[in-house]
Amino acid sequence: MKIIFMGTPDFSVPVLQDLAQRHEILAVYCQPPRPAGRGKADRKSAVQDAAEALHLPVRHPVSLRGEEAQRDFAALGADVAVVVAYGLILPQAVLDAPRLGCLNIHASLLPRWRGAAPIHRAILSGDAETGVCIMQMEAGLDTGPVLLREAVTIGAEETTAELHDRLSALGARLIGEALDRLPLPAEPQPAEGVTYAAKIDKAEARIDWTRPAVEVDRQIRGLSPFPGAWCEVGGERVKLLRSRLATGSGAPGQVLHGLTIACGQGAVEVTLAQREGKRPMAPEAFLNGFALPETLG
Repeated sequence: MKIIFMGTPDFSVPVLQDLAQRHEILAVYCQPPRPAGRGKADRKSAVQDAAEALHLPVRHPVSLRGEEAQRDFAALGADVAVVVAYGLILPQAVLDAPRLGCLNIHASLLPRWRGAAPIHRAILSGDAETGVCIMQMEAGLDTGPVLLREAVTIGAEETTAELHDRLSALGARLIGEALDRLPLPAEPQPAEGVTYAAKIDKAEARIDWTRPAVEVDRQIRGLSPFPGAWCEVGGERVKLLRSRLATGSGAPGQVLHGLTIACGQGAVEVTLAQREGKRPMAPEAFLNGFALPETLG
């Protein structure tokens, strides 16, 4: 098939790489380079780096609402556009341009977790499972009918980073199946069970030890690696990147032993932590030469 690929972050890269092996990629659309790092130099997106490595033409318009951008898109003559975490709203003229429309790879079991951060929100909310849907795109936010879906169980100690990688690989496989089987029957999303995965705000990252351990554990795993749940240790901000539920009780924030911390109810054992300017470390290495106070902030 002749495909326009539209995506930007790491999550989209395995999909692009897989499609490029089996189909003709007419163009890759992604977000433009943005200032990043301490020097604020422009940094290309993960998809742009991957596309250039594959010698594919890259386009990164600031918007697709203009007539010129829409004409350029339609002139490619694509059979289908594959969209995965692109980052721009697609106007109706763009949705209608490919012969078979635009297919979106969405990392949730729609209609649950429509929107920007479905992987984070699934873990933060304690969902037992999530998955990937291949959706025929329409003008609404993730409202289109579903062509294929597959569920996966969320591990008891799984982080957003780990689930992200599993769902990215699953999305690459499912979109390949969908393209091989088009046209597929489209199942409208039910009106019941709609939830929205709001973009993660850094203000959500500070740990409140008065909350139950089950919620603190989800916060640590759900915000790992970005933005990283954190607490204050002796005036220093420390990121907590992996955890599991533990036995024990005490005053909220009390260090019970090692990196096992009491919460409002129960306790969590932190299994990966990161000091400012340091690499992530397991508890034994983290505590080597770094004395914890009796209670964390």
